[in-house]
Amino acid sequence: MEEPLRRIRALHTASTITVYQAYSPEIGLPAIRDGRFPAAWRPGRMTWIKPSFLWMMYRSGWGTKGDQETVLAVEITRDGFDWALRHACLSSYVRGLHPDRDAWQRDLKRAPARVQWDPERDLHLQPLPYRSLQLGLSGEASSRYADEWIVSIADVTPLAHEIHALVEDGRLASAAQLLPQEQEYPTQAELLTHLSP
Repeated sequence: MEEPLRRIRALHTASTITVYQAYSPEIGLPAIRDGRFPAAWRPGRMTWIKPSFLWMMYRSGWGTKGDQETVLAVEITRDGFDWALRHACLSSYVRGLHPDRDAWQRDLKRAPARVQWDPERDLHLQPLPYRSLQLGLSGEASSRYADEWIVSIADVTPLAHEIHALVEDGRLASAAQLLPQEQEYPTQAELLTHLSP
């Protein structure tokens, strides 16, 4: 089956979805230990969550980039994730989807969440011809994420390093077997209508 240009692919259950973030150990390790972000993590600031494990690997360099050495799998409620989609605005102007550039800028300024569709990545972190969703949370969305939506936080840094080592060894089949089993996220069509150029 041909992959659609834009689709949310994620590890999910009937009530949760797993998203990925990478932080410095000063933030990541207390978050893993306590199951919530520490005081050093400032709610209200823009924070980006990524349902795609490989896109997070691309962004964090397999958990080796500065201040991204701790890779977190954050399981959140689907109700929270859907709320963010419902209240999100695309991060860039799209002619035809928005009435005009000024209207888009007004929506973007008001929206507590924003969406980017970035190229999905393969095991070599090269871009694929289809896109995955990145969800930016700020203001109310960021606070709700930290205080209400989190079900669990797990450390997937060792997994990132293990998969990376297999890729470096050319053992792609073994690396692929360790990837989180991301499936199409079942969302109501109206949640994505305003986010699909």
